[in-house]
Amino acid sequence: QVQLAESGGGSVQAGGSLRLSCAISGHTDRNYCMAWFRLVLGNEREGIAQINMHGDITYADSVKGRFTISKDNAKNTLYLQMNSLKPEDTAMYYCAADFPGGQCGARVFSVAPYGPEDMDYWGQGTQVTVSS
Repeated sequence: QVQLAESGGGSVQAGGSLRLSCAISGHTDRNYCMAWFRLVLGNEREGIAQINMHGDITYADSVKGRFTISKDNAKNTLYLQMNSLKPEDTAMYYCAADFPGGQCGARVFSVAPYGPEDMDYWGQGTQVTVSS
């Protein structure tokens, strides 16, 4: 069974940086879609970055140029490097995965008929708080 476990959240001042990690266990499929989401007002899941098995990466406009998603296949870990953090980045952050991971961008960024609900596995979340 696939399990995801996030770590690395915390409290920082605006302009600071954090790196989130998502340890993946039980994954044996080379085909995947992996992503970071955050919970925004109204308890909606906002897709902020995705990476697929081809190495294609897409970011939400709100984090483009500030956040970097990466995956270390040797360590089976997904990362999110967050720089130039803003108070509006405050949220609970989740990693999610889907195997075999087709339509990755559509799943993460809610391009109909797909959406975050199509991701198969979710971590428990890690809180990021950015103070002004």
